[in-house]
This record gives sequence, structure tokens and C-alpha cells, in this order.
Amino acid sequence: AAYDRDVTASISRVAGTPPRVVTQSDLAALPAPVQRYLRVAGVVGQPRVRAMFVRMHGRIRGAPDTAWMPFSSEQHNTFGDAPSRMFYMTATRALLPIQGYHRFIASPASMLIKAAALVPLVDLAGPQMTQSETVTLFNDLCIMAPSALLDRHVSWSEAPTTSRGHDRDDAVVVRAHFSHAGHTVSADLVFGSDGMLADFISDDRYAASADGTTMRRRRWSTPLGAVRRYGPVRLASAGVAKWHDGDRSWAYLELTIDDVRYDRRR
Repeated sequence: AAYDRDVTASISRVAGTPPRVVTQSDLAALPAPVQRYLRVAGVVGQPRVRAMFVRMHGRIRGAPDTAWMPFSSEQHNTFGDAPSRMFYMTATRALLPIQGYHRFIASPASMLIKAAALVPLVDLAGPQMTQSETVTLFNDLCIMAPSALLDRHVSWSEAPTTSRGHDRDDAVVVRAHFSHAGHTVSADLVFGSDGMLADFISDDRYAASADGTTMRRRRWSTPLGAVRRYGPVRLASAGVAKWHDGDRSWAYLELTIDDVRYDRRR
């Protein structure tokens, strides 16, 4: 119910004036690999994304030594002057349903996870959670709403001379920054030889402990693949979310993006 209320309010805030159409001249200020990405993704000639609905499915786990849980999710994001992220997930552990709601509307962000919709398992909020959700919102933007890379919240700096962990020989790396709700986060955007986004690597996200009581800053990456068409645009349809701790890394999320729709609900 909270998720539905938040979605309705957020979508109403961005409705109204028709969005601008992305033109070739809009791309001129972007780094060359990002310009190519937007062209290959097919956003030129399309309206800038103001709101986005996504459905996903996959599997998730809390630690490298715990069992995978199947999950399905839906989410709504808004972009432009009022970025927000509302992510609702249902998973199953030992036949017990687990519900989770990540909420980031203005500040602070929060994460609430319950068993059988009754028993709280994780309830987090505060500056670390807000910074983490800022990274995740930026990740959503880069992967599923690439026209929003034109928003004023995104800036660019000189490309790094060394990567932060990608393993692609054909990669081109661009460093990007995203500012929102008092936080500025950075990420290396890794592009493959086909021009599509192949990975997103950030050192600005926090991982929650197994019991959900504390958070620790770690490198986070989302390798991508299986490009397909969603309406007028081409996007990665499969991804993995990984934590990195020194030389050790592990995947905690594997997902398939089933549906992406812009400026509409469900």
C-alpha cells in the first residue's frame, strides 16, 4: 500500500508538460562513448524519460554462503528535477514469502524487508542508506533510462587511466558523477565494442550486514548483457550485482529485465 501511494504521488509530480525530444545537438556536451551509447540505444528522436516502470525476475542471496532465493520485482523511477526510486520485491525463502520495499523520494532513503508481510527483518534509513540508493538510482538511470544522462544531475570528469575492476579487453571507460539529495556519487561506466553499456562500477555504495543492523562501504558493480529492444530503445536485459572486498568478489543478485515502459504506470 505504501509503495502504491508513493508511485501515484511521484508520477503525478512529473506529469503535465510534454517532455523534450532528444536531438543530435543535445549529445554534443557528452563524452564520445556516451554519445555513441545514446545513439546505439536509440534515444535520439525519442522523448526524454521523466518516469519509468520496470518489471524484473531472478534470484538473490544475502551472503556468498547462503542459498539463492527466487524473486520478482517491479519499480517506478522518476528523473529530471525530482529523481526518485520506488522498488518493491517479493522473494521466497524456505516457502516463506519475503517482501522488500526500497524507497527513495527526496531524502532520506529507506529499506524495509518483512517476512510474510508481518515480521520486520531489515529496517534501514539514514545517510549511508541514502548514499547507497543514490548510487542505485544512478545505476537505474544509466542502464534503463539512458536519455536521462542528459539531466543536470549528471556530470563528467576525465576518464580514469586505470579501471576499478572490469575485465573486458574491448572496454572504453568513462567516469560519471550523479548529485541528488545532498549526495554526489561517482561511477565508472564501461562500454563494450558494440557501444552498449557493459558494466557500472562504483566505490560509493554501502552493503548491509547479514542481520541488517549495520552498513559497510564496498565496491559495487553490475555487469550487463543480452541487449534487446524495449519499445523504441535497445537496453541490456540481463545483469548481475556484485560486491567486491579486496581481491574477493561475489554475486548476490542475478536478474532479467522483463519489461521497461516510460511515462506510464504498469
